Order: sequence, then C-alpha cells, then structure tokens
Amino acid sequence: DALVAFGHTGPVTDGGWTTAHDRGVRAVRQAFPRLRTVYVESIPYSADATRIFRQFVAEGAQMVIATSNYGDFIRDVSDRAPDVAFMECDGHGVSGNLGWYYITHWYASYVIGIAAGLMTRTNKIGFVGSFPIPSVYAGANAVLLGARSVNPAATLQAISINAWFDPQAATQAGTALAENGCDFLCGIMDEPGYLRVAQQRGIKAAMWNTDMRQYGPDAYVSSVVLDFRAYYVRQVAARLAGTWQAQPHFLTLGHGVDRDSWGRTVPPDIAARADA
Repeated sequence: DALVAFGHTGPVTDGGWTTAHDRGVRAVRQAFPRLRTVYVESIPYSADATRIFRQFVAEGAQMVIATSNYGDFIRDVSDRAPDVAFMECDGHGVSGNLGWYYITHWYASYVIGIAAGLMTRTNKIGFVGSFPIPSVYAGANAVLLGARSVNPAATLQAISINAWFDPQAATQAGTALAENGCDFLCGIMDEPGYLRVAQQRGIKAAMWNTDMRQYGPDAYVSSVVLDFRAYYVRQVAARLAGTWQAQPHFLTLGHGVDRDSWGRTVPPDIAARADA
C-alpha cells in the first residue's frame, strides 16, 4: 500500500498549529482507508530533520508533507529523491518535486485588529511572536493596520520567544506585555498560554490556529482558525492518481483559513464594525 508521511514541528496535542494539521492527517486516513500514514512530532530545525525526512523516504513514502518551514533540511532530501512528492508549509521555493503551501492568515488578522483597536483602552496591543520571520511579521502588521484603521493612536508591542510551542515562555511574554500596559493580547503561537494570562488579568486576547475559548472564555475575542483537511485530501488524491505537481498554494479566506466566531464578551456593535 502507498505511504504518506507527515513531519510536524510540535506535538499533535498542542491544541493549536499541529493539532490543526493532525486533523488533516485524520481526514486523509478517513478518505483513504487503505493508505498508510505515519507522522513524527516535534521535529527540530536541525540536521535531525534531515535524518527524519530521509527515514520517511527509506520507508517507502510516496509523499512527504512537512507542516512547517524546514528549508534546506527538507530540500537536501527532496533533491535526492526525485520520485517522491514533497510539500513544505510556509516554504520558500519550488523544485521539480517540492512544492509549498501556506494560509493567507493576514486577512483574518486584520479583522481581529479592528476589534483590538476598538476594544483597547490603553491603546497598547501586545503581540506574542514565535520567530522573527516574514509570516509572523505579516500577522503582526495586519493586526496593527486593522487597529489603526479605526484607532490611529493604537500601538503594538511584540515579543519573540524563538519557539512555536513553549507554554512557559509564551505565558511569560504575555505577562510582560500585560504589565507594560497592553490590554489586548494576540500573537502567533501554538498554545493558549497568553490567553490564560488575559483571563487572569481581566484583559482581552485573540488567538491563532484553533478555537481556544475554553482556556479563557471571558478574555477570548476570536481566533485565526486553520483547516487543512480538504487541502490534504486533495493533494494526496492527486498524488495517488499520478496528477500531483509541485506548485505554490495559498489557502485563502474561507478555504483553509477563517476567523472564528466572536467571543461572548465582544460587544455586538464592535463585532458588527469589525465584520463590515
């Protein structure tokens, strides 16, 4: 039977990014019951990644999907396995058998920014960033542009913790931003650490990846929600049919990325203005 392998940057139980990708893996399994799927969690950005991707190839994978941007660590493997299809999330190059895909999350982030600009009383928005890379900058800039479209006095303070999944560091960053006067927290992280901070301190927060309101129902404003299920099923189907091609793909608003429903403490007039 055919084998498709997934390489994850975090644990499938993170409740965020990798959980969203794992839902995609489960959709593939349901759509293709005879297909073998394997995954490895928490792959570091190091030579260990190259070793794991090589192992996928050695095990006979027809398709390898990296759910984060591993750059040369995956490119070195794809160059030496031309008969295997490779896909890299947030990748930056296409070759004969390596394509990339990403989500246009900045549109939903802009809408959340409008809500932030209308809800902040200190005019200080805090952003908990993972890495200082373009895709994270895009999210931060979208929030600030949205906020300033309705509140020119709005500012954004950002802290990068150099990790996608580090609950302790994310919580510390959220706490530092709150202590510096930020009364609306957002960011690109894979767990709900700073939402818990917002809940405890009586301020607001918007999240990333999935609906996380259970971790701070009074603080929760919304989330950029991701859904890779339909996309992964289409890509695997194309590979099995022999029609897959290495291409760049953006998953657009309503087709892989969206804004979650508003939290229960978001005033209806603010929700209406943000949605307009």
